[in-house]
Amino acid sequence: MSKVAVVYWSGTGNTEAMSRIVAESAKEAGAEVKVFTAAEFNKDKMDDYDAVAFGCPAMGAEQLEDTEFEPMFMECEAKLKGKKIGLFGSCDWGDGEWMRTWEETCKNDGAELVSDGVICHGEPDAEAETACKSLGKALV
Repeated sequence: MSKVAVVYWSGTGNTEAMSRIVAESAKEAGAEVKVFTAAEFNKDKMDDYDAVAFGCPAMGAEQLEDTEFEPMFMECEAKLKGKKIGLFGSCDWGDGEWMRTWEETCKNDGAELVSDGVICHGEPDAEAETACKSLGKALV
């Protein structure tokens, strides 16, 4: 059985809602899934999982949240090589630059991205829910 971690930071609840959809879909596809907030996860937990989905909204000038999420993610970067990784997050503005930058970082770290990053504008709508479900299945 595949083990999947879903790790997120959420300020408004939109990325948290996305994390629940990703996790439920991975469970339905047969994975053992554990959901963590960014504060609960670190590089030492990376080896316990076959795949990790990271979720963070766009902040400021389209960047990752920099007090909890980004420091945790930067610590985990050394463990991304060869790991199945999925990315997701919400935003209210912009064109997805933060996601493209984040995907490029993961690729440069040797991660195996299971899909394009999932972006949701505000609360997850039907399209975002479908994309989150596909991401969850791709992690398994």
